[in-house]
Amino acid sequence: MLPKLKLMKKFLFTLVALTWIVSAKAQTNNSIKVSDTDTLVFTPPEFPGGQEGMYHYLGHTLRYPAKARENNEQGKVILQMIIENDGSISNLKIIKGVSESIDKETLRVVNLMPKWIPGNYSGKPVRTLWTFPVSFTLANN
Repeated sequence: MLPKLKLMKKFLFTLVALTWIVSAKAQTNNSIKVSDTDTLVFTPPEFPGGQEGMYHYLGHTLRYPAKARENNEQGKVILQMIIENDGSISNLKIIKGVSESIDKETLRVVNLMPKWIPGNYSGKPVRTLWTFPVSFTLANN
């Protein structure tokens, strides 16, 4: 009787593992098929005006810190934040910084951002962890 139970456990484990692998591979294009009639769709958060709006905002709001300019400091600040279900920003932190002055400027500008269009999961706004880079590059003279 005990060998049958072990065999049954192995079979169930294999079946669950195969089901998980097949369903993980089927989850593409931000949608999850739940049944033949239901599909859950995730739409990521978006800055008002999309990517163009974000570039415009950053271009007009960021100020290259004088100290960073004098020291020829350049690079990408990698930020992580949560876009709340009302579009506000919380839990803002720098994952990879460039320098103290550039990092502070990046935080200043992101804290001034307008509310985002929140992520959406099957018609309902959801909190979304968001990571993105902000580049600082000095023009060649």
